[in-house]
Amino acid sequence: MNHVINQMLAHRSIRAYQTGQTIPEDELDLIIRAAKSAPSWINGQHYSIIGIKDAARKAKLAELTRNPYVADCSIFLVFVGDFYRVSLASELHQKSFSTKQEADLLLVAATDVGLACQNALTAAESLGYGTVCIGGIRRDIDAVSEFLELPEMVLPIVGLCIGTPASNPPVKPRLPKEASYFEETYRTDTLPLLEAYDKTIIPFSEREGSVGYTERIASFYDKSYYPA
Repeated sequence: MNHVINQMLAHRSIRAYQTGQTIPEDELDLIIRAAKSAPSWINGQHYSIIGIKDAARKAKLAELTRNPYVADCSIFLVFVGDFYRVSLASELHQKSFSTKQEADLLLVAATDVGLACQNALTAAESLGYGTVCIGGIRRDIDAVSEFLELPEMVLPIVGLCIGTPASNPPVKPRLPKEASYFEETYRTDTLPLLEAYDKTIIPFSEREGSVGYTERIASFYDKSYYPA
């Protein structure tokens, strides 16, 4: 097994960071360049990255995302789906951007963001930093968009904390391969595998209240994630 795969298999989410630490600009440049090397739909690169280093601004985003460790990491990268550039290109070449209302644009943006974010995460961890993805950036999209001064056709999708770890949590076991990898057609007879995984994951789920996988996700999706 090569070192890249070893590193990927060793991923764990870091939620405690050594405060007051900075990332050298040359290393941050490598992380951003790695993110920008990710594949994207039609090579449209339908995302932008906003790096937040200022302590007060990180603290505000920690409040908006309800994730306190956002305030402690060295840099918080906000990955935004970005079709503002399409608007500029459309105006430049006198095109209508007639697809701007199509729901598929959300899938395009989310996919491009996900690939870029994963590249950034992998690059950061290869340099010895800890990371955690923050979906809470979408909890209050209007407030976050205003805070980041996002123009029309740009929306926050995910954040990424990067910093020097202050903890060393164990690697959580994932679903068994048979429960989420299928050949030729989808399998629907996986409930026994999920119930077996419940027992495997409980020792690693103190943060979620020491419950199994099925109970945790059922409870999470039983109510709206977003404020009314």
